[in-house]
Amino acid sequence: MSDCLTLKKSNCKNCYKCIRHCPVKSIRFSGNQAHIIGNECILCGQCFVVCPQNAKEISSEVEKAKVLIQSGDPVYVSLAPSFIANYENIGIKGMKTALKKLGFFDVEETAIGATIVKNEYERMVKEDKRDVIITSCCHSVNLLIQKYYQNMLPYLADVLSPMLAHARDIKTRNAKAKVVFVGPCVSKKDEADFYEGYVDAVLTFEELTEWLKDAEIAPESDMDDFNESRARFFPTTGGILKTMALQNDKYTYMAVDGVENCKECLKDIESGNVHNCFIEMSACVGSCVGGPVMEKYHRSPVKDYTAVARYAGDKDFSVNQPEPLEIRKHFVPIDHKLQMPSEAEINAELREMGKYRKEDELNCGSCGYNTCREKAIAVLQGKAEISMCLPYLKDKAESFSDCIVNNTPNGLFVLNENLEVQQINAAARKIMNLRSASDILGEPVVRIMDPAVFLQVLSTKRNVRDQRIYLAEYKKYVEETVVYDATYHLLICIMRDVTDEETEREKKENISRQTIEIADKVVDKQMRVVQEIASLLGETAAETKIALTKLKESIDNE
Repeated sequence: MSDCLTLKKSNCKNCYKCIRHCPVKSIRFSGNQAHIIGNECILCGQCFVVCPQNAKEISSEVEKAKVLIQSGDPVYVSLAPSFIANYENIGIKGMKTALKKLGFFDVEETAIGATIVKNEYERMVKEDKRDVIITSCCHSVNLLIQKYYQNMLPYLADVLSPMLAHARDIKTRNAKAKVVFVGPCVSKKDEADFYEGYVDAVLTFEELTEWLKDAEIAPESDMDDFNESRARFFPTTGGILKTMALQNDKYTYMAVDGVENCKECLKDIESGNVHNCFIEMSACVGSCVGGPVMEKYHRSPVKDYTAVARYAGDKDFSVNQPEPLEIRKHFVPIDHKLQMPSEAEINAELREMGKYRKEDELNCGSCGYNTCREKAIAVLQGKAEISMCLPYLKDKAESFSDCIVNNTPNGLFVLNENLEVQQINAAARKIMNLRSASDILGEPVVRIMDPAVFLQVLSTKRNVRDQRIYLAEYKKYVEETVVYDATYHLLICIMRDVTDEETEREKKENISRQTIEIADKVVDKQMRVVQEIASLLGETAAETKIALTKLKESIDNE
């Protein structure tokens, strides 16, 4: 399979939306990236349409088309009939004028090829040799049958698609011609690669629009009134049936669109419940006017259908109808199957995902798979990762979170903006002498403590950190931090019990105070002793001075 649909790795955000919408689950997740599994993909383009990050992109063949033009060979455009819905009020004349300015030799409608295919369908119905006939215009439907419903291949009409039939017609008329198909489909790029020699390049409407924009060419409104254009109905649901003038009363004619509806229809045929039916199948809802490029940028089902219906005539294009063998298309089975794990392996993987009982299998589809069992098989086949299971991650995260919250030594509780307790952990309950969380959950915080700090934080939106307070009711000292979460409108309170620290601090303060008092007493006593000694020394010195003076006087008198 050609790499016409690829991934922008940097943009994938692991939302799993692509796998949820992929009808055949052909996307593998690894390394936090989505990868398209080419041999399983049917190129319906749904992953491209639904990706919110635009991580899927269609490979461009604009440069290839430019090289073809530069080669000197006449390059024709085969323009899909859905163009009238994509380019509003611009008919084939306006498109031809614009595209010739890009260098194309000529522009024709793919509806010419559709007329050839329709004529062959009418011949097959007239022959009345097949029980069930499934149209083969949609390459994605063809891939679906070739890969997933291979026993339905005999019912698939072995006729070229309108794109291939038109390219063959152009090259039959001009042997040197090159053909570039332009349409709303991703899978046509793969069809052109797989069936070589018909179409030389395939552009989407988006690619053509960008090319015209870069060349500063604006197609002009120029609507034709061409009545021989009934095959322009082809890109609508039931459009093939509308063009078939010759119908066999033996057959029931029906149109089925959308891959899921096609799958159900194929299951019905497979079970033997369907007989004598001519079934028009389209992978896209609304058929080609609901194609992935158009759906992504121009999704207006009623408006698009109306545009096609008004543009279509009531007569067939004049064509040179080739012999049936000249427009045969051979379909071969395409092997894609991965090894199916054993029942024991599947059950073991389910247990790894936390699915121990049947009722544990929620089948929520958040991972992209319809059932937990499908997800388990995908993991074992290397297509998915166990972490893609949202309930598994949620339980794991909650378990981890609960383990942290309930085992932290700090008290923690959460309030809403009405100051009602939403969550409280074991440490907080211990501080406030609560037996269980149910005693306070949903109740006003005023029941357990003063709400002043919470009102302050709520009104100012300024957090309070490491504020030490005394909870007199509980005889506890705590260091309190209150944080306001503006996103979830919650108040988070973290309390650290510092009662022991505070008691120890007070004890040390008492000891210090007592020590200071004792020291003061000792100093005072010492000062008194010093003063007494000084006083005694003073009296003694005075008496000595007197005695000595008297002694001196007596000596002098002699």
